[in-house]
Amino acid sequence: MTIPFEKLKARLLANPKVRAEYDALAPEFEIAAELLRARLRAGLSQADLAARMGTSQSAIARLESGQTLPSTKTLLRYAEATGSKFHVRLSAA
Repeated sequence: MTIPFEKLKARLLANPKVRAEYDALAPEFEIAAELLRARLRAGLSQADLAARMGTSQSAIARLESGQTLPSTKTLLRYAEATGSKFHVRLSAA
């Protein structure tokens, strides 16, 4: 029997410990999603972007997967390579 992803996710997130861990990862996934949107907006493949940044395609894949938390310097290089503007914003909780 196959369980739809959203149903499984809801079941898992009903556990307070799982929910806390999931919520703790939200900032990393938000950064990864923003990086991916910037690359797609620029019409670049991961390999194209890697060449512009002087890095490897696998490094771009790691950034966009949320596996690594990029430094400010890396975010600035990524923004420049995608023709984007880098902003930092802190908002009230």
